[in-house]
Amino acid sequence: MTILRPALADSLRTLKLSGMLETLDARLAQAQGGDLGYLEFLQILCDDEITRREQVAMSRRLRRARFDTETTIEGFDFGANSKLPAAQIRDLAALRWLQAGESIILYGAVGVGKTHVAQAMGHLAIRAGAEVRFHKTSRILADLASGHADRTFDKRLAAHVKADLLILDDFAMREFTPGQADDLYELISQRIAEGRSNAITANRAPQDWYPLFPNPVVAESLLDRLINNSHQVFMNGPSYRPNKRPKASPQTNDRPQPHCRRAPRADHTMTEPAPRNFPSRAEREALNTGLFTDNTETGFFDDHGRSAPWPDDIENWTLDACQHSPDP
Repeated sequence: MTILRPALADSLRTLKLSGMLETLDARLAQAQGGDLGYLEFLQILCDDEITRREQVAMSRRLRRARFDTETTIEGFDFGANSKLPAAQIRDLAALRWLQAGESIILYGAVGVGKTHVAQAMGHLAIRAGAEVRFHKTSRILADLASGHADRTFDKRLAAHVKADLLILDDFAMREFTPGQADDLYELISQRIAEGRSNAITANRAPQDWYPLFPNPVVAESLLDRLINNSHQVFMNGPSYRPNKRPKASPQTNDRPQPHCRRAPRADHTMTEPAPRNFPSRAEREALNTGLFTDNTETGFFDDHGRSAPWPDDIENWTLDACQHSPDP
């Protein structure tokens, strides 16, 4: 049973002190037990309220950031890729670059964790009280283009400039149109002029961005500001994504069987069903997805010995159309 009087509870709600309201019973019990003095009691209640407000504010900042996924530096497996500059990334996690109004550029191969690290830096910035926004570069450019159409460009630009940290994911994926290049120039140059930080992820190295701009003058002016104000992090090595892929159901062998090497002939007469120890349909779909996203082997091979997608009708294949490959 609560020891809190209804009138006091109503007063705390009116004053929007729900942090105190949630912990007051426990704090009163501590005080009555002689563990807290009057000033200590009041101080702890104030701390409870401050903690609650900080948690609520952080939750709101996380929602406004619109991350693809909520990732953290603590959750990143640096051991999965020995080629990553772990020391440099951990140093950047101190956020001195953010306090100085500088930027970071994360570039390198597909799937090495650039977006994860960028969003993790954003998460750290939010924990430090900063306002962060995460955007795919193509989407923020589309948003700014819409502003030209409905005459809200200045308003949209101001909203994107306002964030303490703007994360632009998948930068320089393709050539920019003249309009996109001009909008990027307005966005980046204004943010740098106001001391706002940016985090860029890209597959291309910064020196390879220049040819993507139709106007070399705009390219030089924009990229000179951005690159010379940024810490560059080259991320190389194997893809990080297989480590996050859902695990297939346990099998008797480590890899799927059989390893089929050629397609069945259309005129083949079925005399015996194919072996039944190949992957299930769900597992085949997962393996096929891995082939197209990360170029990983599926356990199924074509006539030339190349890894290929599992056919949907593998259950109907005949025995001589499938054969086991040698054990590794």
